Amino acid sequence: MSAESFARVVQQAIADLPVEYARLLDTVAVVVEDEPSLSVLKELELEEGEDLLGLYHGLPLNDESFFRAGGQAPPQISLYRGPILRQCDTEMEMVQEIGDTLVHELGHHVGLDDDEMPY
Repeated sequence: MSAESFARVVQQAIADLPVEYARLLDTVAVVVEDEPSLSVLKELELEEGEDLLGLYHGLPLNDESFFRAGGQAPPQISLYRGPILRQCDTEMEMVQEIGDTLVHELGHHVGLDDDEMPY
């Protein structure tokens, strides 16, 4: 699937998000990368070849403050196209997986740990 087609699927997944999640994306950038970098995999203690679908970069909302905000990059969610394509057979599956991944990463944005996530 081309990068442009994948971007359309991402936009569909965002449009399908429940309003309370979509509202959080007003302050979080969503970027698509082909694959997670080796440094990201190493930092997360993942083996090369393990599929990482998305990653939240930034301070959780409950850690932000006026004094800590200086010099911090804005929050961002990276979606990894290659791993998502490898896990999904249909466009409908991709929309669902991207939506689930966005909700999971938005959970990190609001301060949830992996074991507290709805997905």
